[in-house]
Amino acid sequence: MKANYPIEGTGVAIVTPFHNYGTIDFTHLEKLVNNIIEGGIDFVVALGTTSEAATLTYDEKTAVMDCVIETVKKRVPIVMGMGGNSTQSVVTTIRNTDFDNIAAILSVAPYYNKPNQKGLFYHFKNIAAASPLPVILYNVPGRTGSNLSAETTLRLATEMHNVIAIKEASGNMTQVMEILHNRPNGFKVFSGDDALTYSLLSLGADGVISVVANVYPRAFSNMVRLARSGNFDEALKIHFSLLPFIKLLFADGNPAGVKAALEKIDILKNNLRLPMVKANKSVSLQLEKFLQEYEYPLKETTNLLV
Repeated sequence: MKANYPIEGTGVAIVTPFHNYGTIDFTHLEKLVNNIIEGGIDFVVALGTTSEAATLTYDEKTAVMDCVIETVKKRVPIVMGMGGNSTQSVVTTIRNTDFDNIAAILSVAPYYNKPNQKGLFYHFKNIAAASPLPVILYNVPGRTGSNLSAETTLRLATEMHNVIAIKEASGNMTQVMEILHNRPNGFKVFSGDDALTYSLLSLGADGVISVVANVYPRAFSNMVRLARSGNFDEALKIHFSLLPFIKLLFADGNPAGVKAALEKIDILKNNLRLPMVKANKSVSLQLEKFLQEYEYPLKETTNLLV
């Protein structure tokens, strides 16, 4: 199964802005979405890990998707995060969801349960069977406590026609290379780690689902395009320029770092929901220093970061 729109290049795992009193800030959500699209990203990923989806109610998730769809206005594809540690609950949610204007779903591996590979296979097989849309697997062992192996990924990619891609955030380069080398025709691999994106693109990955592109959409998407077109020397300049910033974004938790940075460039207010709290003062000051040194947004569109 192919998505309604091509899903490749730079996707952005968008944050969810909140007001000081804790409700969703839809005005700044619109501002964020418009900023990244105008910055040249290729698709939007809503309700992923970076969105603090685990703290959102069902009604809030629906409202976020409505806002994103209305703001995007079909300019780029939209991928909707939809996962959980109860297979039946995810399947039920899929069956009750209106997927108009959604290109694909991103489904994270079950967390907390720590299923074995057989359990992971049947979890995703049931989700794929229920989904009317293409499914992107999401492997992030650092958060879920379980690793979707290359063998299981390739089995799903081969046996389930609508399992079209994986967001790989295991950090295991050998595992990712095995998937890249043995994947069936048309199956895509997206980096789930901004710092490893350049390396994965050099191995043949199809793009990234990024956090840093919330802040530097033009620079990071340019890096991805350069690498995918074979211009690795120029892409590497951007990679190394942004690498210190990427490290800072995750130094005190995600999305604490990226929200601190987004407030400093006046995209949203730096508010999170418990159990997430704001990045510590040291990280916040270092993020601010980086943004000042790179004269945001001037060098977002000129000079080194083009």
